[in-house]
Amino acid sequence: MRQRKNRHHVTIKEVAGHAGVSQMTVSRVINKRGLVRDSTRRKVENAVRELNYRPNLSARRLAGGKSLFVGLLYHNPSPGYLTRILVGGLNACRDRGHHLVIEDLGRRAPYREPVKTAEYLGLAGLDGVIITPPLSNHRPFVEAIEALGITVILIAPENIHSQKLTVAMDDALAVEDMLNYIIGMGHSRIAIVKGPPDHPSSHHRFGGFMKKMENSGIPINPVYICEGDFTYRSGVDAGHQLLNRNNPPTAIFACNDDMAAGAVAAANMRGLYVPDDLSVAG
Repeated sequence: MRQRKNRHHVTIKEVAGHAGVSQMTVSRVINKRGLVRDSTRRKVENAVRELNYRPNLSARRLAGGKSLFVGLLYHNPSPGYLTRILVGGLNACRDRGHHLVIEDLGRRAPYREPVKTAEYLGLAGLDGVIITPPLSNHRPFVEAIEALGITVILIAPENIHSQKLTVAMDDALAVEDMLNYIIGMGHSRIAIVKGPPDHPSSHHRFGGFMKKMENSGIPINPVYICEGDFTYRSGVDAGHQLLNRNNPPTAIFACNDDMAAGAVAAANMRGLYVPDDLSVAG
């Protein structure tokens, strides 16, 4: 019996070698992005036909399909934050007949090699990307993606008044509003659990905290300031540190929900009840 030969799946690298161009040039031709000379485009198209190359995600363009592939790029340790963005993105894409591609860049090097990471995404054939913080504030990475002709949407960028497509809020004002409520409840020993320094939102929220405390005439005790990394575990650790003080705070403001939940857990471990014995907000 004759054995069936395994079919070789032609790669974009082989197409590039056959056409005598770079892989990025092949990607631009296939995805119809960027400026490519007609002679170069013909070389790539001929190589695609001769090698019978079949793109994966980008095949929809050759077939004339209208469904878009949107990438969600993240490098964020907070599962709660990511879950809400993921579910929202999936629902929005599904309702419009598009597809969401999830890309964890934690194992890649967007900070050290922004162009190389962007080229990797370009080869995936994405029509657009949603970039979450802190990646949304790394200008070389964002510009490298835009250079490929990929539409970019930034979540919580440092400059919320940027001309780019953004989804953002006034973090400082939100914290001031929350503190206004906490102070109105009669608290003056108020602690804060900051977020990681590489997130601009951490700075904005801490700035709002300091401004409101100062404007309210409440002394800021340095021992009431802890730093977390937006994870539940860091909230637990910060909660224990704050509640170990000789004169512990009566209220803790955490800069995100995961850390606030951790602070509540730390209080419960000590037999304290929220909000009877301690107020926690996030």
